[in-house]
Amino acid sequence: MAGLVQPAAAQMPAKPSAIRDLLSQSGSARPAAAASTTPSTPKTVAAPGVSNTQGTKTPAATASGSRRDPFDPLLNKNPGQGGGPQVPERLPPGIAGLMIGSLQVEGLVRGPNGMVAVVSNPQGRVYFLHEGDRIFDGRVNKITMEAISFQQTGRDAFGNAVDHEVSKRLYPISGDQR
Repeated sequence: MAGLVQPAAAQMPAKPSAIRDLLSQSGSARPAAAASTTPSTPKTVAAPGVSNTQGTKTPAATASGSRRDPFDPLLNKNPGQGGGPQVPERLPPGIAGLMIGSLQVEGLVRGPNGMVAVVSNPQGRVYFLHEGDRIFDGRVNKITMEAISFQQTGRDAFGNAVDHEVSKRLYPISGDQR
């Protein structure tokens, strides 16, 4: 009779609290027959970020990893840059360090070698630009008696290269940016 299987009732613990303990320990490798019938100390689980009875904080993370801050921007990771052009800390000296967005057109002159644009940077320094000159974020396309046209190169929010034409007028009309 040693080959007889015990009935299912003999394998189940008699107390409901022991059943709860077995269900809560379902992830452990303990077999059901080895479980004791005495109730064990109840486990208290605190909400994430709330102090438990020992005074330590439980991490606010899920089993799959930490959660993303819902107020953290998804794309623009540069703080303080309000969607405008990204200005590096150190620009090259001279014309190579001029940025289109910060230029002011002071004058446009017709010279013996073509048109010349007189521009100034935010520090008040004056530069002379000719057609084809390369500046930090683009190049000079065309200079007329009314405006200077730039081909600006940059990156969109996804990191793709974007080129577009920017025109700065000597005497801006209403709605133009100076």
